[in-house]
Amino acid sequence: MLQIESFASILLCIILPFLFLILTNFKTRLRNLSSSSNSIKLPKSYPIFGSIFTILKNKDRRVQWTSEMVLSTPNLTFTLYRPFGYRQIFTANAANVQHMLKTHFHNYRKGDVFRKTLKDFLGDGIFNADGDNWKFQRQVSSHEFNTRSLRNFVETVVDSELSDRLIPVLKNAAANKTVLDFQDILQRFAFDNICKIAFGYDPAYLLPSLPQARFAVAFENALTLISERFNSNIPFIWKIKRALNIGSEKQLKIVVKEVREFAKSLIKEKKQEKTSEESIDLLSRFLSSGHSDEDFVTDIVISFILAGRDTTSAALTWFFWLFYNNPEVENEILKEIRETSKATVYEEVKDMVYTHASLCESMRLYPPVPVDTKSAVNRDVLPDGTVVEKGTRISYHPYAMGRVEKVWGPDWEEFRPERWLEAEEATGKWSFVGKDSFTYPVFQAGPRICLGKDMAFLQMKRVVAGVLRCFKVVPVLEKGGEPIYISDFTSKMKGGFPVRIEERDFDLLQH
Repeated sequence: MLQIESFASILLCIILPFLFLILTNFKTRLRNLSSSSNSIKLPKSYPIFGSIFTILKNKDRRVQWTSEMVLSTPNLTFTLYRPFGYRQIFTANAANVQHMLKTHFHNYRKGDVFRKTLKDFLGDGIFNADGDNWKFQRQVSSHEFNTRSLRNFVETVVDSELSDRLIPVLKNAAANKTVLDFQDILQRFAFDNICKIAFGYDPAYLLPSLPQARFAVAFENALTLISERFNSNIPFIWKIKRALNIGSEKQLKIVVKEVREFAKSLIKEKKQEKTSEESIDLLSRFLSSGHSDEDFVTDIVISFILAGRDTTSAALTWFFWLFYNNPEVENEILKEIRETSKATVYEEVKDMVYTHASLCESMRLYPPVPVDTKSAVNRDVLPDGTVVEKGTRISYHPYAMGRVEKVWGPDWEEFRPERWLEAEEATGKWSFVGKDSFTYPVFQAGPRICLGKDMAFLQMKRVVAGVLRCFKVVPVLEKGGEPIYISDFTSKMKGGFPVRIEERDFDLLQH
């Protein structure tokens, strides 16, 4: 009997705080729901459990499901009730995004949940930092990214990887009629690039043999395990596993240690070298500017590898799928490549206006980072009237925002680069017409807007031009079949993107 009473007491101690959270948030919940239409297909929520049953039912299509919920509401915002009274707000409302990312930037931070979840991997790097720590790293990084010498270095790295590795791999596949996982090829290409740019280190991940490079594999495993933790619907499970050092948390600890030790060994080597003006990578720049603390430099460089590894490869993977299925777009891009084929690297990329629009259109439908989350420092009210209590997590949803009919028109489902273009009356040439960064927050917006945006477009346009000048990329899917969209941190194709490579006689296209 005593044991039963003790167990009951413990159970009450656990449950009562969560009941208190539910009751204190009930008034806010009613207020937010009252602004919604009766026809909205919002998930059912139950005491203590919230909407966990619907969440679990949609765990394999989390991004698509939350997008559907957001788009079904009149104000493009809905509140998801998680277990134990926790709430998460999702929005595709551009006014709300501007409020969060700019006008009330100070009130919306990464937050403790985000930072603690990713700290084992990212440490206190720029993508996991808030406040003064973030501001300092942003200032240091912004200075380095704005130098002409870094742009020159990036151009050299991208062109070298393209001509010496990607093109030969594709040429070999075409000759042997091999089916390639193009998603994997583009990830390898991006990983080699970003490691050279960030560390001045070549992992040689994109070779004809497609090797399992140690650092690349450790980084991939760490990213997979940390994303499982990040997307967990019941966070205390991973916390228990970490405390007991078992299962996936034990594996995460091993691979993160391997990644960080490898990074620190490169830093020690760099400290002994003299920097070169011709090939000065980000690590050398940070060290030469006096930032020699190993943990600080490791954190910030790992953050940049994470940002550069999956984002450009994700964007290019979906671009090549959409490109293949739209012959009119193919004709326009090939025409543009033909017209710029004799230009310098800088001029070629600058003049590829239709290709730029096509990439933007591809990322509208499949943004590399489909959802991004902040945490409210203090209670607030969004422009659409949604109440945000202190500590509430709020996610803006680029995937959903690219599907808002009022913004993109009734043909939003179509891949149509022309929606980003205007033809000049005198010459008939295309000129690019962009959207504001709060309507199209693919590269974030406000003070945290992506520092590597120009670098990403340079890399993507060079890959598009280099590959399509020489090859056709033909998906190997059943007739009428489509890739299955999935997401961890970034947008991916489930099971990869199998393609055949066919050589293109570009000389014939020029006549």
